[in-house]
Amino acid sequence: MCGIAGIIDPSRVADTLVNDVQNMLAQIGHRGPDGAGCVVDNGFALGSVRLAILDPAAGQQPFSDPSNRYWLSYNGEIYNYLELKSELEAMGCRFQTNCDTEVVLNAWITWGPDCLRRFNGCFSFAVYDCKTESLYLARDRFGKRPLFYVRQGNAFYFASEMKAFLAIPSISFEQDAGQLASILCVWTPLPDQTGFKEIKSLPMGQWLTLKNGDLTTESYAELRFDEEPQPNDEHAAQELIRERMNRSVELRLRSDVEVGVYLSGGIDSSIVALLAKDFSAKPLSTFSVEFDDAEFDESSDQQLISEYLGTRHCAERISYQDICDQTPAAVYHAEVPAFRSAFVPMYILSDRTRREGVKVVLSGEGADEAFLGYDLFKETLLRTSWDQLSGEVRRSRIQELYPHLAHYGPEDTAAMTGLYQQFSKERMPGLFSHELRFQNGQFSTRLLKDKNTPLAAITDLISSTPDYDALSPVEKAQWLEYKTLLPGYLLSTQGERMSLAHGVENRCPFLDPGVFSLATAINLKFDDGLREKRLLREAFRNRLPDRIIEKRKFPYRAPDAAAFAKHQPDYLDLVLSDAELAKLPFLNAAFAKRLANKVLTKPASDISTKENQTFLYLLSISLLHRSFVRRENLPLATLPPLEKVINLQRETAA
Repeated sequence: MCGIAGIIDPSRVADTLVNDVQNMLAQIGHRGPDGAGCVVDNGFALGSVRLAILDPAAGQQPFSDPSNRYWLSYNGEIYNYLELKSELEAMGCRFQTNCDTEVVLNAWITWGPDCLRRFNGCFSFAVYDCKTESLYLARDRFGKRPLFYVRQGNAFYFASEMKAFLAIPSISFEQDAGQLASILCVWTPLPDQTGFKEIKSLPMGQWLTLKNGDLTTESYAELRFDEEPQPNDEHAAQELIRERMNRSVELRLRSDVEVGVYLSGGIDSSIVALLAKDFSAKPLSTFSVEFDDAEFDESSDQQLISEYLGTRHCAERISYQDICDQTPAAVYHAEVPAFRSAFVPMYILSDRTRREGVKVVLSGEGADEAFLGYDLFKETLLRTSWDQLSGEVRRSRIQELYPHLAHYGPEDTAAMTGLYQQFSKERMPGLFSHELRFQNGQFSTRLLKDKNTPLAAITDLISSTPDYDALSPVEKAQWLEYKTLLPGYLLSTQGERMSLAHGVENRCPFLDPGVFSLATAINLKFDDGLREKRLLREAFRNRLPDRIIEKRKFPYRAPDAAAFAKHQPDYLDLVLSDAELAKLPFLNAAFAKRLANKVLTKPASDISTKENQTFLYLLSISLLHRSFVRRENLPLATLPPLEKVINLQRETAA
């Protein structure tokens, strides 16, 4: 795992690019603390910071072919690299290292962009062709690894994190009110959004070409739900689940360093830990967060699995004070607004993980999206069939929806019955499954001064997607999750960005293409979907404790506004001071201040979910404005030890 950065500017000579690309790398040195390297030539510079996992002695980047025509800066892991290496060797390729970086470069040289469809992994990378003066950027199909870019006239900059652009004085950060409206409503940036003007994100499953000043993007992996035939019966489906998950975990354990597991206490991470233990020759290390607040704590289930599997377990206990202390740093690493504080404990946990000597972990992200684990999917099924159900069946189904909510009672059932009646017909074209979420999200857009159309961007996204209309309501719900909350928050803000902040790589077995295609083939084929992830649970019933198998979905959450209300950290001035609020020109300062005062002074029971969420948005937007727009309170940028610095112009002259 690494971080990458680069510059394409035909007007500049090699000697003038060295400092700029190294300064960009210093801003993202946390991603690859084991070493740094760069290559420069007239008009281009590529750089990498390296987290040494495969072939640590020979994996320095940027990496070139023997002729020095192609140069690669690569962030990620290709889990099937050994199989691809054998295939390439049979075609005549010769390899000098045992790392997947060399496989990626040879695959690109041999197959071009068609290699992307062959990769089973998480990656973003840049390839520069010195002969044609062409730059290629690519990103994995699920958006696990980030890649951002900026174009200024003839100059083009790219990096794994936007903070790398802080090293370039000509790049200014300006928060985009239109994008913010979409983010506040949809809960996350859309695939090409960043929240800042002029800075773009390369969407998942796409590759970009920059040649002769022309920029084009193409998709290589569309999200499809019909790629695999349905198994004949439920027994065969469960057997396939076990086979695919075994293979996925086995591939993701390929490493020259220890691989641990993030253990939440739920079924998904328990399955991952179980399979990782099966393949591990020594005791498995597992890592969890515990909470002082019992409402959020799952430590008893975490301890149960740890003892059952015999893991070396490390738990990090999180208090309200911890949330307050670490929020500014976590937001800085997230780089986008956040609607909850659950990413902050993950930032703290990754620090503990690295201090324990582990820099690769497996986790359970992607299981809920693949195997219909969220309440959202059950809600969609219920709302879709609402008119065909009797009143008694409607009430019964609603009562079964939220077993994880201890306070859920008859009054809630009555209220939800009325709400579902109201939303039993599609109001927002193409967005039926997410209408309740987006309706609540529109409350947060009141933070903005000007009226915007917060759903315009996502409406454009689905309208430009071939075959979207042909999907079932549940498949549309899955599609929206895979394009919004999964890459925009779970894999990034709460996942990759928090782990890599401390040099820890996160791998996700449920995001294996084979696991995904199987799940889409069996979902709702042998059950009615009312018990989330039933087939996945049954596939591992005899291998995990019944308490874990039967445990209903318990969403991972952390203390939100209540933590800030209790401890009142100094930086709350950003959302309480008229002078500070006035620095955000797009903000509805009067509404923002009223909201902040209410959330920070009233009892938690008086604060609605949407008010709590909007407060977190306000706080994170304000912190981002301070760090990126005003460039204040920035941490010290540190360049890892330089392993490779190549100036092609000087080498040619020599």
